Amino acid sequence: MQHRYFKIYKPYGYLSQFITNERPRKKKKLLGELGDFPDETMSVGRLDQDSEGLLFLTTDGKASAEVTGNKIEKEYYVQVDGQITLEAIKKIQLGVEISINGKSYNTLPCKAFILEERPEFPERAKKIRDERHGPTSWISVTLVEGKFRQVKKMTAAVGFPTLRLVRVRIGNEKLDKMDAGEVIELTVFSY
Repeated sequence: MQHRYFKIYKPYGYLSQFITNERPRKKKKLLGELGDFPDETMSVGRLDQDSEGLLFLTTDGKASAEVTGNKIEKEYYVQVDGQITLEAIKKIQLGVEISINGKSYNTLPCKAFILEERPEFPERAKKIRDERHGPTSWISVTLVEGKFRQVKKMTAAVGFPTLRLVRVRIGNEKLDKMDAGEVIELTVFSY
């Protein structure tokens, strides 16, 4: 079987899956609505429903396991509430204590820095509060691990809750100037 590889810009409001086991109370937006994918396609890792950005899809389970392992960097641009401080960035870099499944967990050291300029992304489906509600700032956080809602928990742990989270890079593959919902088929993942 010839495996297939895709990179997509997962829009805000979509689940990182193709089917849902939930009873149909509300119609959930699923990845299959973004393109015509082979039946065996799976998302590589995940992004929360309210997160967006680069996501890989593939029919290759081995490649999926390699990407989700703890060797491949994932970079996120994160809009946080308030003017983040260098002290908070340093704490994120060194690792912070968060809760995973009700248990205390110390995140691994990571790369983090303040973005000097606001990144340009497509407008989000649901508006983020505006500057009238106080300042915001953008940071870059690069991890090799991926615990449940980890980046959001990390920024909250240092006193700057996440307002918007966009994954911009997985390994060497970048989001670049893709539009929300855009799908690009690749010959293989570049990581």
